[in-house]
Amino acid sequence: MSNADIFVGEVIGTAILILFGAGVCAAVTLRHSKARASGWIVIAFGWGFGVLAGAYTAAPLSGGHLNPAVTLGIAVDTGEWGKVWVYLLGQMAGAMLGAVLAYLVYLAQFQANVRSEGTAGGTDGGTGEEPTPTLGIFSTIPEIRNPVANLITEIIATIALVLPVLAFGLTEGLGESGITVLIVSLLVVGIGLSLGGPTGYAINPARDLGPRIVHTFLPIPNKGTSDWGYAWIPVVGPLVGGALAGLLYNAAF
Repeated sequence: MSNADIFVGEVIGTAILILFGAGVCAAVTLRHSKARASGWIVIAFGWGFGVLAGAYTAAPLSGGHLNPAVTLGIAVDTGEWGKVWVYLLGQMAGAMLGAVLAYLVYLAQFQANVRSEGTAGGTDGGTGEEPTPTLGIFSTIPEIRNPVANLITEIIATIALVLPVLAFGLTEGLGESGITVLIVSLLVVGIGLSLGGPTGYAINPARDLGPRIVHTFLPIPNKGTSDWGYAWIPVVGPLVGGALAGLLYNAAF
């Protein structure tokens, strides 16, 4: 695969991933969305379908990593580092593009984000509604802010993603059948349902950092903070988890 193919594939695939993922979070979170308050199961499956669509689309060009933790885990296992930087650039660019696209899909809902009645600069027309928090649509927010616990959660959840992804390559017939991506998508759903409660399961540095950057600059009314004090955890945790998964795979298989 050429550098150009890898870059284009990762941009397109990661953009699709984030479009689906941020899109389902917007659908569940924002007022005037038909899917509002439909719950965590919907979010987990939305992200899983994002992996499905993005990875299948990117696979012919780049192999469909869509995740720096996956790329790092593969590099640690194989010792092949020459194209890692191309993957990472494509993933970050794609994540930012996908976040912008999700914003455009829900543009009217974002513009309807309101401030409570009686506060300075209120735009709610007297409805008395509080503004809907928006960062959680784009990036992860821990339920309990405990850096050590949050970091451990992200490391373990990422190992639970990357180690099986590496092992699937040894399962006879999966690659030839084309079903590997479907299984990885279901794995992502399972991680969301089982391990996503504490931090929102970033398990992908580009998935969290790219949209967080976009959130910082988007003209969303009453959008609140982008929480840069927490932003290092969903980057460092998945990278550590990906590297550990690569080491474990190399040692055990």
